[in-house]
Amino acid sequence: MTEAAARSIDIQRNFPPILENRSNQYVRGWRVVAIFTTLLLINAFSQIDRILPFILAESIKADLGLSDTQMGLLTGLAFAVCYSLLSLPLARASDRGSPRFVLVSCILLWSAMTALGGFAASFLLLALTRFGVAFGEAGAIPAGHALIARKIRPERRGLAIGLFAMGIPLGTMVGFAAGGAIGDSLGWRTAMIGAGAIGGLIALLAFVVLGSTPKLDRTTANSEPFVGSSLRLLASPAFRWLFIGAIFLGFAAAPFYAFSAPFLIRTHGFSASEVGLAFGLLQGLMGIVGTLLGGRWFDRALSSGSGRVLGPPAILLLIASATTSAALFAPAGWSSIALLVPGMLSFSFMLPWAFGAAHLVAGEGKQAQASSLVMIGSGLLGPALGPLIVGMVSDAVTAAQEPNGLGVGLLVVPIASVLTGIALLIANRRIAASLGRR
Repeated sequence: MTEAAARSIDIQRNFPPILENRSNQYVRGWRVVAIFTTLLLINAFSQIDRILPFILAESIKADLGLSDTQMGLLTGLAFAVCYSLLSLPLARASDRGSPRFVLVSCILLWSAMTALGGFAASFLLLALTRFGVAFGEAGAIPAGHALIARKIRPERRGLAIGLFAMGIPLGTMVGFAAGGAIGDSLGWRTAMIGAGAIGGLIALLAFVVLGSTPKLDRTTANSEPFVGSSLRLLASPAFRWLFIGAIFLGFAAAPFYAFSAPFLIRTHGFSASEVGLAFGLLQGLMGIVGTLLGGRWFDRALSSGSGRVLGPPAILLLIASATTSAALFAPAGWSSIALLVPGMLSFSFMLPWAFGAAHLVAGEGKQAQASSLVMIGSGLLGPALGPLIVGMVSDAVTAAQEPNGLGVGLLVVPIASVLTGIALLIANRRIAASLGRR
């Protein structure tokens, strides 16, 4: 018996729910392609509905007489808290029941709330619809991952998660381009109502294409209360370090996307359109390449049987930390943009690895819950505090009459990237150690 075969047997022995061969429950042929395509559309329109207020912000402010603070509340902390915390009970419902039912219900909810937002006549009504969007979208990723775990063969799940995650960069590009064009020509209300209507059609498509979901065996179904089950999962050293890595990732990614464009405009004199074209296209391209490459690479790492399933994204994050640091002090603008590319790639590349490793550690019946915890780790503290820290450092450095204050503040990004990479390497060893390998 080869060493790789022996390691594969070890994985099956230690994580039987994930790699258990229940071929009669997995889809094949054109159904696999149909499910992949539908999940990609779902995640893309989830992202479109989420970011529409960003590109339509000026029109919404002028029409409703809102302040920047009110717009920040609509799109910032309140949405992040609602989105992150509600994902856990919705993940629990996906694990214990039908992920298709949860996913379709969530699509209908966030689509209806997006459309209703187009009729809002005040800040309060618009805020209520955005909370509804957050509520619905909170269940999209956990339910989608639970469905993937039950319908897609283990050796293809990394690719499936990568394709699902690819909806984020695609949705971002389409949302900004189409949302801005429709908003300029037909108004922000039409853009919101139209997006909601299309979401309703996607919900119908999902209901038909995804089909019924196999029920879990009683022996694998998770009957423990979700709070206790979550704490038990976090008590696992492997999952705990993965969760810590997700927290650090939030501190790296959120400031990166919030301040990279202002940094390029302020420091290198680019116009907003130049940055939007160059940075936006590169971000979308790296998002697509990263999620697809990351998903396929994760599948190969898992099939090798070594149990080391987090090394490549950790190494890429360490490389990206060095290039991002150089980008913040590069003398030329285009070289700065080029040096930011590895950072864009590293964030998207990590997604299939992080979720796939979380599912591996959690086991069957807890995939959605594991995804939810990773989302909470990356979606709460980092997005809430990371941009604030960057802004405070930038203001302090600028007030001291030092040049490139925003660049100094953005050093939070490479520092957090290094910490993420270290946490992933520790989690990598913990997972391998649980298989009796070093």
